[in-house]
Amino acid sequence: MADLLPPQSTPGADLPVREALPGLVAALRARGRAVLVAPPGSGKTTLAPLALADVAAGTVLVAEPRRLATRAAAVRLAHLLGERPGGRVGYAMRGERRPGSRIEVVTTGLLLARLQRDPELPGVGAVVLDEVHERHLDADLALAFAVDVQATLRPDLLLVATSATPDTERLVAALDDAPVVRASAVTWPLEVVWAPPASPLPLLVDARVDPRLLQHVVEVVRRALGEVEGDVLVFVPGEAEVHGVVRRLSGSGGRGLGVDVLPLYGRQAAAEQDLALRMGARRRVVVTTSVAESSLTVPGVRTVVDAGLARAPRTDHRRGLAALVTGRVSQASATQRAGRAAREGPGRAYRCWSAAEHTHLEPFTPPEIAITDLAGFALTVAAWGAPGGRGLALLDPPPAAGMDAATTLLTGLGAVDAAGRVTARGTAMAEVGVHPRLARAVLDGAPRVGSQRAREVVALLSDDGLAGREDDLVARYRALRRGEDRAAAARWRDEVARLRRGGGAEHPRTGLSDEVAVGLVVALAHPDRLARARSAGSVDHLMAGGTGAVLDVGSALRGAAGGDVRWLAVAVADRPVGRADARIRSAAPVDEAVAREVGPVRTVEEVLWSDGALVTRRRELLGAIVLRETPLAHPDPVAVVEAVRSGVTRSGLGVLRWTPAAEQLRARMAFCHHHLGPPWPGVSDSALLAGLDAWLGPDLVRVRRSADLGRIDLTAALRRLLPWPAATRFDALAPERLPVPTGSTAALTYSPADAPAEPPVLALKVQEAFGWTGSPRLADGRAPVVLHLLSPAGRPVAVTSDLASFWAQGYPQVRADLRGRYPRHPWPEDPLTATPTRRVSHPRR
Repeated sequence: MADLLPPQSTPGADLPVREALPGLVAALRARGRAVLVAPPGSGKTTLAPLALADVAAGTVLVAEPRRLATRAAAVRLAHLLGERPGGRVGYAMRGERRPGSRIEVVTTGLLLARLQRDPELPGVGAVVLDEVHERHLDADLALAFAVDVQATLRPDLLLVATSATPDTERLVAALDDAPVVRASAVTWPLEVVWAPPASPLPLLVDARVDPRLLQHVVEVVRRALGEVEGDVLVFVPGEAEVHGVVRRLSGSGGRGLGVDVLPLYGRQAAAEQDLALRMGARRRVVVTTSVAESSLTVPGVRTVVDAGLARAPRTDHRRGLAALVTGRVSQASATQRAGRAAREGPGRAYRCWSAAEHTHLEPFTPPEIAITDLAGFALTVAAWGAPGGRGLALLDPPPAAGMDAATTLLTGLGAVDAAGRVTARGTAMAEVGVHPRLARAVLDGAPRVGSQRAREVVALLSDDGLAGREDDLVARYRALRRGEDRAAAARWRDEVARLRRGGGAEHPRTGLSDEVAVGLVVALAHPDRLARARSAGSVDHLMAGGTGAVLDVGSALRGAAGGDVRWLAVAVADRPVGRADARIRSAAPVDEAVAREVGPVRTVEEVLWSDGALVTRRRELLGAIVLRETPLAHPDPVAVVEAVRSGVTRSGLGVLRWTPAAEQLRARMAFCHHHLGPPWPGVSDSALLAGLDAWLGPDLVRVRRSADLGRIDLTAALRRLLPWPAATRFDALAPERLPVPTGSTAALTYSPADAPAEPPVLALKVQEAFGWTGSPRLADGRAPVVLHLLSPAGRPVAVTSDLASFWAQGYPQVRADLRGRYPRHPWPEDPLTATPTRRVSHPRR
C-alpha cells in the first residue's frame, strides 16, 4: 500500500474506509478511474489520498467544494503524517497556498482554473474530486474536464470521485461505467428528536428568518445541553443567523452552563475557523451553516440541532439578478446534518420541525447548475472547445433558459461568436479568471482608469466577503486601501495580485477620482444595472435593465448632489421572491456622462398606442431609462396606421365614436348576416376587429392623433362591408322604417349587433294599426317584426307578432280598459274596419 498511509495503529488512521482502499487501488490500476462511495466520517477524505500517493506517478490533487473544508482536510492529512501543512501535504485556494510535495488539497475552483490553464496537469498523477454529491457547479465542471483530459491527453492520470450517498448512477455514467468501490462506516445509534416550535413559524420574504425561530433554536440547544453529553453542532441558514444564535446563547447563560459558543462559517478568518474545529478544554456549542453539512468534520460533536433551513442563490435569468433564498432543507441535507452527531459515538439530532413536515421536504437539493448564473460556465466550456457543454461528461445538462441568458450576455460582450465559439476577446476574458462581467471590467476598465485600479475594483467586486456590510463601494475601496480590516485587506491584495497574473496590457493610472473610477469599473461590469433615481433624493431607482431598485432608507448613497438626479452603478442587487423591485446591496455613484459612455445610449422614434391614445415621440434611451423625450412632428404614416390598428385591436371598438346612425346600420347588417348568411358579413366585435383593414383601413391613414379617431364616419366605413350586388336590396331586406296603415312610416329598432337573433321592433299607437290584418316580416319573409302597440300616452299595452290574434283576443280587453281613460281617442268595436289615425276622435269643446 502507499508509503504515506500510516499504520493502522496510528490514532485516527483506523477508519472504516481503510478496508476499501485495496479495492480502490486495484480498480485504478485496472481502469484508471473509480467511484468511491463512503458514508460521512468513514475517512474517505483523509485515507484515500494517502493510499493513492504511492500509486500515482506524481502529486495527488484533492479537490474540495469549500475553502473551509480544503484547509481542514489538509490539516488533518498532515496531522496523520505527524506534520503541518507545507511538507508532504499542502493546500491551495484563492489568495492562500502552502505547497505539498506529495498531496495538495485545493478548492474545486482552483482545480478548474489549473485545468483551463494547462489541461495536461504536469506533475499531477491523480485527481480526487471529493464530495461530488454536493453538486457544486465547479465540481461538476472539473469532473467533466478531468474525464476529457484523461481520455484525450493523459491516459495515465488516475481519477477518483467520492460521494457520501449511494445514488451514483449519473456519476458512474459520467465516468464511463467506472467501477464503484464501497466502504462502510462504523454505525453508531442516532436518535432523531422532533422539536418543532409551539406554533408554526412561516418563512419570511427577503431571505430573512423569523427571530422567533432563532429563539426556539436557542431553547432547543439549552435542552440538548441538559439531555446529551458532548459538543453540540447547530445548523442555521446563514452568517447573520450564526451571529444571532451565538449572541443569544452567549448572553443567556452560555458561560454559566460551562460551554464555549463558537461561530463557524465560510468567510471567517482562518484562525477563527481553526478554533471552532479544535476541541477545547470545555464543552462547545458550534453554530454553523451548511459548510459543515458533509465535507467537514467537527470533532467532539454528539448532538446536532438543526433549524431546518438553507440559504442559496436563485438566479432570475430574465432580469440578470440573483436573490438569496431561504428555504426548507431537503431530506438528503437533513440526513447529512443529522449524521454529524453519530460520527464518533451514539448521537442525537434535534430537528426544529415535525415528522409530518419532514415528509413534505424535497428529497434532494437541486444541483447548482439548475439554479445559478451560467455566464461563467458558458465561457469556460466555450474556451474549452465545447460550446454549451456539448460532448462533456456533465452530470446534468445546463437548463436552456440559463444558457440562453448566458449566451446572450457573452455575445454582447464579444466573448463568443454567433455559433457559441470563443473569440480572442473571450479567451482573454477567460484568462482573467473571474466572472465574464468582471473580466470585461478589467480589460475595458484598464485604459480608462489604469490597469492597477481596474484590478483593485474588480478584486473588491469578485469576493462577497470584501464588500463589507455597507452599500457604498467607494468607501469600502478606500477602507481596504488604508488596511482598516487587516484580514480583508490582505485577501484583497492577494486577489489583486492574482488578477495581475491573469495578463492583459498594462495601462498607467489616470487622473480620475476614486468616485468616478470605481463607478466606471462597476458600470463596465454591469451596464444593465446603471440606475437613476426616480426623483432627486429618492431611494427608488430604475435600472437600465428595466427592473426597479431600492436603496435602504439610511444609505449613504441616498440623496442628490447639487439637486441633480442621482445615478448609481449597481454592483450587487437582489430581488427577493414576492417583490417587484430589487434591493441595492452595493453601488457606486456615477454621473450621466459615465452612464452615457458605458450605456450605450440609443435613439428611437416611437409610434404606439398607449392608455387609449396614440403616442408619437422621439426617445433617447439608456436601456429602460429615458434620458430625453420629444414629440414627433412628422410621424411615419405607415407606423401610425400600424399603431392605431394595434391600439384599436387591443383596446376594442369602444375607442371609436359610435353615433346612433352607425349603431343602427351595424345592427341592420348583423340582422342580415344572421337571417340570410353569406354574402352578408358578420359585424360582431371579433369579426370587425379581425377584418379591421377592410372597413376602417382607408380612414386610419388619415389619423395623426387620438382625436382623429373620433372624426371617422363609422356609417360610411361600415358600408364598405356591404356585399355587391346584394347590397342594392339592403334597404328592402332590413329597412330603417316601415309604412304603417296611416300612410306614414315608423322607425324600426334592431337589436344590437351582439344579439342579432332578437327580432326588430316597430312601436306605434293602437289607433295607427286599425285595419292592419297581417304582421310585417323582413329578410324576404324570414324574420317577423314584433309590434309594440302603445296607449295614447305612449305606454305599451300589447306586444305581438300576430296582429290577427291580437284584434280577436287582446283588443276587446284593451278597449274596455282604456276608452274611459282616453275618451277623445277612437275605440271602435271593429278595429279591422276602422280608419287608422294618429288624431283624436273629435275636437275639444
